[in-house]
Amino acid sequence: MSGKTAGKAPWMFVGTIAASAAAAVIATAVALDIAEKKSEAKAPFFRVVELTDDTEDPAVWGKNFPLQYDDYKRTVDMVRTRFGGSEAEPRTPSERDPRNVVTQSKIEEDPRLKAMWAGYAFARDFREERGHAYMLSDQEFTERQVAAKQPGTCLHCHGSMYVPYKKAGDGDIIKGFEKLNPMPYAEARKHVNHPVTCIDCHDPATMELRITRPGFIEGIRNLKASEGVKDYDVNKMATRQEMRSFVCGQCHVEYYFKGPEKRLTYPWHKGLKIENIQAYYDEVGFKDWTHAKSGAAALKAQHPEFEMWSQGIHARSGVACADCHMPYKRVGAHKISDHHVRSPLLNVQRSCQTCHKWSEQELKDRAETIQKRTFDLRNRAMDAVVALIDDIAAAKTAGKSDADLALARDLQRKAQFRLDFVEAENSVGFHAPQEAARILGEAVDMARQGQVAVRDPQFKGSEKLTGPAGGTPPAPAPAGGK
Repeated sequence: MSGKTAGKAPWMFVGTIAASAAAAVIATAVALDIAEKKSEAKAPFFRVVELTDDTEDPAVWGKNFPLQYDDYKRTVDMVRTRFGGSEAEPRTPSERDPRNVVTQSKIEEDPRLKAMWAGYAFARDFREERGHAYMLSDQEFTERQVAAKQPGTCLHCHGSMYVPYKKAGDGDIIKGFEKLNPMPYAEARKHVNHPVTCIDCHDPATMELRITRPGFIEGIRNLKASEGVKDYDVNKMATRQEMRSFVCGQCHVEYYFKGPEKRLTYPWHKGLKIENIQAYYDEVGFKDWTHAKSGAAALKAQHPEFEMWSQGIHARSGVACADCHMPYKRVGAHKISDHHVRSPLLNVQRSCQTCHKWSEQELKDRAETIQKRTFDLRNRAMDAVVALIDDIAAAKTAGKSDADLALARDLQRKAQFRLDFVEAENSVGFHAPQEAARILGEAVDMARQGQVAVRDPQFKGSEKLTGPAGGTPPAPAPAGGK
C-alpha cells in the first residue's frame, strides 16, 4: 500500500461512520414522523366539546373539526365561472333588505325569462346562485317574498332545519315538518337560526352521514316504490357512497307544495326523468300558476341537480356529488372532505384530475364546451317558447276560444317546463350533457308545434309529445306557489 493510500484510509473510515450515523438519524426521524402521523390518523379529531343531537351552531362543531369548519366558512366566497357563479354587486341596504351585496339579476341579463314567468314571482326577482353561506338570507330578502306570500315550507332547503323540525314536533322531525310547512314564512323563519350546518348532514355521535330532510325521506321512498322496492328507509338502506350524493339531493331537487297543508313533495312517484315528473304533475292536476299572457297552466322547475345528475355518466360510474364538489384533500396527516362547497371548475386539480389525467386547462375547456353547447340550445329553446307565448297571447286578443288554444297551451306547459328544467339546473348541462340536449330539443319541438296549433285548428300534434289525450291540460288546481 502506498503512503498516500494509507493516509486516506482512516478518513474514509470516519466518513463512512459519519454517513451511517446521518442515515440512522434520518431513518429515525422518518420513523418517528410516520409513527406520529399514524397516531394522528387514529384520532381524526380532538374532542374539545360534546356534540349533541341539538347542537346546531356550526361554530361549536368547529371546535372539534376546525379544518372542516375553516372550509365551511369559505362558502362566502363569490367567484364567477364562465357560465355560472356570482360576482359581488353592491346595493343600498333598506329597512326590509339589509344586504349590501347581492348577485347579478338573471332576469335583467335575459328579459326573456320575464316573459316565460309572466304572472309569477320569479319574474319579479331571480339572481345568480352563490354559496351556502347566503342560502337563508338570500331567500328571506328576495323580492319574491313581496310578490307572493310564501309558506314556511320554503325553509326546508334554505335553513338548518333538523333541530327546528325536531323541536316543533316534540322530537319527531316529520311532525315538526308538518307543523312548520303551512306557517307564513315570516313566522316559520323565527324558528330558524342558521343556513345549512353540520347537523343537517352528520350524526353528532358517529359523524356518519344521514338524511334529515323529510321531503327527501318521503321522495326517495316513493321513487324506490316505483322501482319495486317497498318501505325504503334511506338512513338504514343506502350505502355510504349513495349517501354522499343523497345528502346533497336533500335540497338540490325539483319539488312542489302539495295541498293546503303546503307539504313539500318531490314528484318522483313515476321516476326521475323530466317526462316522469311531467306525467305525475299532469296526473294530479298540478300547476304552479296560470301564465299571465297565455293562460297556460304553467310549471316552474326548481334546481333539479339531483335528477339531472342521475341521468349522467358520473352517476352511472358511481361518482357522488361530494367527489366533485367536496373532493378529498390532505391537511397534515388528515384526509378530509373539502367543505368549501363550490364548482369543480374552481378546483380542477382535486375535483377532476383524480380520475382524468389531462391538464387543468384541457379539462376546463372540455367542461366549458359542453356548457356552451347547452347554453346555445337553451337560447334556441328560449326563443321558441317566448314566440309561442306571444302567438297564444295574440290569438287570445283576436278572439280565439279556450278550446281553440287548449293544445297550444298544453304544449307551452310542456315546452316551458323542459326549458326551465335545464335553466334552473345549475350545471348548464354538464351533469348530463346528452340528457340536457334531449330535453332542450324536445322543448324547441313542442314550442314550434304549439305555434302550428295556434294557426291550424285541425293540428293534433305528435302523440309522443302531447300524449294520447291530444294535449288536454290538467284539471284546474290551486297554484302551488313554489
